Amino acid sequence: MDLDYLIRIGKPMLEGAQTTILLFLIAIVLSIPLGFLCTLAVKSRVKPLSWLAGAYIYVMRGTPLLLQLLFICFGLPMLPVVGEYLVMDRFAAACLGFVLNYAAYFAEIFRGGLLAVDRGQQEAAQVLGLSRWKSMTLVIIPQMFRVALPAVANESVTLVKDTALLYAVAVPELLHFAQTAVNRDSSIAPLFLAGVIYLLMTAVLTLLFKWLERRFKFE
Repeated sequence: MDLDYLIRIGKPMLEGAQTTILLFLIAIVLSIPLGFLCTLAVKSRVKPLSWLAGAYIYVMRGTPLLLQLLFICFGLPMLPVVGEYLVMDRFAAACLGFVLNYAAYFAEIFRGGLLAVDRGQQEAAQVLGLSRWKSMTLVIIPQMFRVALPAVANESVTLVKDTALLYAVAVPELLHFAQTAVNRDSSIAPLFLAGVIYLLMTAVLTLLFKWLERRFKFE
């Protein structure tokens, strides 16, 4: 395999990887807090809010991410009356789709984390005279995040790989440049190189979460 060829095709692929990383960062930064808010909404005593949040989670987890991306990118502009106001840049539309989808998954992860916290913790906080808000922020939520961290790490790695779906909505990212090189040069080398780049990204992310797990004494 010619090293000069790998360097030549690697430059545009690394530019595409920047788009991949940017999408990942936007999705992870926005979907985690949104997912936590959805968890709180599901557990809310306000039934309409709880039902609405539950329906949102069910729909987003029950339909393919690719379908959601296609609907946001191509379906929303076709809606009568309001469609013309819902036309978005493809990358922005993809970011919205990823944030909405992964927020639903993180909501379920955080719900599981809350269920894993012993009820005695909240009772002990009440005995100490802590308000419901302080009990949640100082006692329950920190333990919930510790329990949920391994699952958040796994979902984050999946997010990195799912960014390849940008290819389906014509956003030039890593896989787009790899496939372009394959079609142009009739070579599978770009696909191998794309695989290596994805592996490097997931390796860095895995190491980061392992450090966080050790930091919070999971090991």
